[in-house]
Amino acid sequence: MNNKFDALKDDDSGDHDQDQGSPKDSEKEKIEDEDKEQNTSKKKMVVPGAGEHPLQYNYTFWYSRRTPGRPASTQSYEQNIKQIGSFASVEQFWRFYSHMIRPGDLTGHSDFHLFKEGIKPMWEDDANKMGGKWIIRLRKGLASRCWENLILAMLGEQFMVGEEICGAVVSVRFQEDIISIWNKTASDQATTARIRDTLRRVLNLPPNTIMEYKTHTDSIKYSMGRLPWSGEC
Repeated sequence: MNNKFDALKDDDSGDHDQDQGSPKDSEKEKIEDEDKEQNTSKKKMVVPGAGEHPLQYNYTFWYSRRTPGRPASTQSYEQNIKQIGSFASVEQFWRFYSHMIRPGDLTGHSDFHLFKEGIKPMWEDDANKMGGKWIIRLRKGLASRCWENLILAMLGEQFMVGEEICGAVVSVRFQEDIISIWNKTASDQATTARIRDTLRRVLNLPPNTIMEYKTHTDSIKYSMGRLPWSGEC
């Protein structure tokens, strides 16, 4: 982990304030939002700045928060998740990350998501729907360190599984925290095993740590009998 990410950690230059705006009830706003979603692929992708260290893939930070126990739908989940911003280089990553609150300091039912640009942190996304995720439940106090180690390993391509990695999530809950890493193909046992072993190494997990793999298909089936909350671990 002692690589170019660490050397650039204190680069705080740049403007990261993303104006999410306040919710509006007008139908016009809803239509405009749908148009924006449809045109996402047409938008100019973020590119590394001059002299910056490009990443192999572009990534996007997302944030979501909800009231526990309140029934949710896929639609309300999409409305609740907020895009923080995208980046294409090591320097751009640190400019976002250095201004973000750490998971251990979050309160309530909150999640940070880091996914490849163009992939939504939802089970139903085309890149995710045939995949799954490794889940690790953490006692309080470990989320910030584990999250940072996980995303640095992901950005640094330490998992060595080609294009299989979709993204990662840290979920802050009241009695525990949860981290997960999502991949495209749940049926590829060799790939999921490599991800598991790399995850155990980069997080320096004790041998008795319980790691659970859950397919997104199973997650969707489970949620339909409970709360249809996309992305819930």
